[in-house]
Amino acid sequence: MTLLDKIIDSGIVSVIRGATPEKIMPVVKALYEGGVTTLEITVETPKVLTLIEQVKDAFGDKVVVGAGTVLDPETARAAIMAGASFIFSPTVHPETIRLTKRYGVISIPGALTPTEILTAYEHGADVVKVFPANVVGPRYLQDIHGPLPHIPLMPTGGIDLSNVAEYIRAGAVAVGVGGSLVSFKEEVNDAYLSQLTETARKFTEAVKQARS
Repeated sequence: MTLLDKIIDSGIVSVIRGATPEKIMPVVKALYEGGVTTLEITVETPKVLTLIEQVKDAFGDKVVVGAGTVLDPETARAAIMAGASFIFSPTVHPETIRLTKRYGVISIPGALTPTEILTAYEHGADVVKVFPANVVGPRYLQDIHGPLPHIPLMPTGGIDLSNVAEYIRAGAVAVGVGGSLVSFKEEVNDAYLSQLTETARKFTEAVKQARS
């Protein structure tokens, strides 16, 4: 199974913002135990390269870890050197896509309109992140797949347990989930981690059922 296959098979990409070296490992472990094995650590997070290295070293092939909110090729290269297996961007930046593909890493740029989605794909995107998905909703993916059925779409933004299944049924190959899964506004203690594992399990089960 390729790394892209693993991301799609998991169905859930956990978008992690605001992590610290002390908190990242228990959070990743809790997600993993709940079946969420793909993690996007956003690059505005302090010490993000250290976090990527930590997760990569500790979990190896058990999880797929990448960098998010990447705006330029320089940041993409730094994240790749730290061990990132994919690069998420909120926009279509052709130079960042080219740099990512040059290093053999998965490119997932963000786009919203049909023109942006096609442009991202034509420049080499493996999957296109439909962002912000909450502005357009699941029906939008169905409509986009009418003229562009060959482009894999991953909605991100506003995804939670109440709508994740709708996005999968609408044709999403996977979804990006942020604060409705991982939030560092709460104390990372045993109770939080236990709840996180249970929430992760609910997300993965919702994806599985929507695909069946």
